[in-house]
Amino acid sequence: MTTQLLSIAVLFLMFVIGAWRPINLGVLALVATFAIGSLVSGDSFDTMLEGFPANVFVLLLGVTYLFGVATVNGTIEWIVVSAARLLKENRAAMPWVLFLLAAIPTNAGAAGPVGIALLAPIAMRMATRYDISVRLAGLMVINGADSGNLSPLNILGVIVKGSLEHEGLHVGQTVLWLGNFAFNAGLAVVCYLLFGGLRMARGKDGRGSSPRSAAREPAVGAAAGGGVAVEARTHVSTPALVLTLGAIVAVAVGALVFDLDIGALAICAAVLLILVMPDHAKAAFDQISWSTIALICGVVTYVSFMQHLGTIDMIGDKVGDIAAPLLAAFLLCLMAAVTSAFASSIAILGVMIPLSLPFISNGDISVTALVLAIGISATVVDATPFSSVGALTVAAVEPDQRERFSRDLIKWGLSMVVVAPVLTWALIIVPFS
Repeated sequence: MTTQLLSIAVLFLMFVIGAWRPINLGVLALVATFAIGSLVSGDSFDTMLEGFPANVFVLLLGVTYLFGVATVNGTIEWIVVSAARLLKENRAAMPWVLFLLAAIPTNAGAAGPVGIALLAPIAMRMATRYDISVRLAGLMVINGADSGNLSPLNILGVIVKGSLEHEGLHVGQTVLWLGNFAFNAGLAVVCYLLFGGLRMARGKDGRGSSPRSAAREPAVGAAAGGGVAVEARTHVSTPALVLTLGAIVAVAVGALVFDLDIGALAICAAVLLILVMPDHAKAAFDQISWSTIALICGVVTYVSFMQHLGTIDMIGDKVGDIAAPLLAAFLLCLMAAVTSAFASSIAILGVMIPLSLPFISNGDISVTALVLAIGISATVVDATPFSSVGALTVAAVEPDQRERFSRDLIKWGLSMVVVAPVLTWALIIVPFS
């Protein structure tokens, strides 16, 4: 067995072990990286860790720390209650408001994790307070953010356009944008129907009833490793509220307007708030989702090492040898979905677009259809907690629900690995090629 095939087999083995024993999949991935690198490929330790996502580590650490402060001092609760009042506590409408709010930043040009980082903590707290399924709230935020991935202003849309123009090819950017938006809006409708939205709309599960009282609400902020529970705060002092809201707004402006790193900004903001309000120091630090950080950092490190070993290139070469254009197009979408579920969508699109050139440059496949299908397939799988989008959403859930919610996102995300390529091939590639 070649090293490339071994790395694929080990990836599947990791999932089997993770389902069999309660071991963090990210830690398993690091062990697999060290084992293959040391015993098989003979790589140095530094080479094994070249793919460690330091930027994602800072992002998750900073965002969960900042919103940990905002949770324990009552600011998140204040935001949720205020937003619900604007909606007249219409629970059936809340998921759609979350979808639209998540869609605005990415359609306007922001990277997906930025909007998720700012909205997911509020969405998850709203779900808990108003008895909305956390799966529904989380997936509405994720699908909303994904709806703008191929916007002409978004970095993914820019990468796709640049890659094609470099080869002298042109694509209908408006079609890409609206096609991707429509697909994610359709997924949002499916989520709404599957996870309780229809029941809320019909008023069959207490629509319009009062939210759970603070006395009946589960504890917020149980430490990932320390077991310290932090009681949900429904009241917040005016100074703490003003300072925390100011910090969150400053982070949002810095990331969305000035394109500064949101993780670094969030860490700085959290530290400044703790310096002013030291009573919240331990409880806020306990809010950091270390298990989620370990999960995504470990898995991304392993997948990056697979790329170093040439596994992704090997698969791409096999697809490129296929003579049937429609079959090759489907396999390209499938490959984009599988690899993007465990790696950066930006990086995967940067690889997949060149691989598709032989099939679109000779006119066998519509350029716009194939690029749209690959773009959708590579991004809707970001719901898995192995991507920064999914990981940020998991990190925003209350600690006692994270493990179950993470499993739910894995199931949904991995189902998209199959569903997205099949649907995009059947509905986009075949009719327009």
